[in-house]
Amino acid sequence: MIGISDIRAAGERIAGHVVRTPTVESPGLSALLGAPVTAKLELLQRTGSFKARGAAARLLALDEAERAAGVVAVSGGNHGIALSVMAAALDVKATVVMPRSAPARSMETVESTGASLRLTDGMGEAFALADRLRDEGLTLVHPFDDPAVVAGQGTVGLEFAEDAGELTDVLVSVGGGGLISGVAAALHALRPGVRVWGVETEGAEAMSQALAAGGPVPVALSSVVSTLSAPAVSQLTYDHVSPLVTEVLVVPDAEAVRGCLDLAEHAKVWAEPAAGCLLPAARKVLERVGDGARLGLVVCGGNTTPAEVMGWAGRFGLR
Repeated sequence: MIGISDIRAAGERIAGHVVRTPTVESPGLSALLGAPVTAKLELLQRTGSFKARGAAARLLALDEAERAAGVVAVSGGNHGIALSVMAAALDVKATVVMPRSAPARSMETVESTGASLRLTDGMGEAFALADRLRDEGLTLVHPFDDPAVVAGQGTVGLEFAEDAGELTDVLVSVGGGGLISGVAAALHALRPGVRVWGVETEGAEAMSQALAAGGPVPVALSSVVSTLSAPAVSQLTYDHVSPLVTEVLVVPDAEAVRGCLDLAEHAKVWAEPAAGCLLPAARKVLERVGDGARLGLVVCGGNTTPAEVMGWAGRFGLR
């Protein structure tokens, strides 16, 4: 299990390489949801998402042989961006494997760093190719199945605990579970009374299905939210989420996209659907816990374009 000492050590290691993102009360979201809301704005992080933290933590822990071999990552978007940008900054050769369904902007950003981009037909194939490249000698920087990466993502929770006012419930998006594992570990140590809730979209339900099955299982992927579309969680992340997270909630893609529009209108931030899904989930949490809730939202990233969001909005009949 990742402990607070691991997270603090990761924070010291990556300081100077990443941004301490703002933690702000949101009057607009508080009015929209009918309860006080504090947002951790990881969309303002270097590379546009929290993923820079875990990537930096793992790259800075490479030994000389691993640095010489180069690294490989598999990603639906944000992890690949983070790894390629941080690897370029640290002079490490990187290969990023992405499904062809990943956002075009993400692919362009990866290639602009000088990293090698490899495309596959889906996320399952992307993970398989990354495993083969690892077997050929590259060092795999896994998006969530790596203690150094989880500890790096846990610095989000460390900062949230230090910078936020009173909170009762914190909502965190879940793909493979690296972010929520680290955040939950940090909050469990520093704010033990705070409930942590995970959020997935329909068709990207790796953690909720793992919890139902009693361990990681492969899942079918159909969500438009590629950044949450892990084909399975890891034993590492399952072992953190199972005891530390109150529940993983699942919301439809359409509500996640609506959440993007609501974040833009009411919070004045431009977020991706992986963050937009927090708002419909927050309404579910408020129904469950009743009066007195004070919500914290980890707004995990903003790597999407207006055209993409409006395309999804049109597809789902949103205005």
